[in-house]
Amino acid sequence: MADSDSGGTMRDTARTRRLVLDAAARTVAAQGAGVSLDVIARDAGVSKSGLLHHFRSRDQLLRELAEDQMQQFRTAVDAAVDPRDHAAGRLVRGYVNAVFDELKDGSVAPEHIRLVAALSTVPGVDEVMRADTRHWTEQFEADGLHPDRVLLITQAADGASLAAIYEGEPNPAKRQRTRELLLRLSHGEGAP
Repeated sequence: MADSDSGGTMRDTARTRRLVLDAAARTVAAQGAGVSLDVIARDAGVSKSGLLHHFRSRDQLLRELAEDQMQQFRTAVDAAVDPRDHAAGRLVRGYVNAVFDELKDGSVAPEHIRLVAALSTVPGVDEVMRADTRHWTEQFEADGLHPDRVLLITQAADGASLAAIYEGEPNPAKRQRTRELLLRLSHGEGAP
């Protein structure tokens, strides 16, 4: 039950939006971007009109879901940066660790990969993805590692997220070896 003051209403609004975004993430990852708002609302435990109160349209919900996924990954990268690491490439190492931490559950592909792939067809999500790419480009430029190393490491880490889809099943030893190699490469200087 929401508090009657404006602080309680804000908490209830934020809670409901979070429930809807989490439900949308699960259902879109499982069923694709064409999943109905009824299904998302039911999964979130809200009415369809309640969902539409917080998200004016399907496209708005899915764009905000894409933004939320990008922000969750940024948060995971920040959390994966070792606070004792002050050397060039520390953010790249956080990026690699966040990507590989997501792969630990043994799934063929992380839910967010399936989710982002499904969302990529939604109008406006391409703009969200381009903005996210600009964000990472700026952050990595400030990280102090040679841009060629950043490119190679981040592209390889992203590719590792997809590898099991093509290989048929996860290979934990291969994933760990890839992680170690990318982290080692992140400690080098100059072009790779």
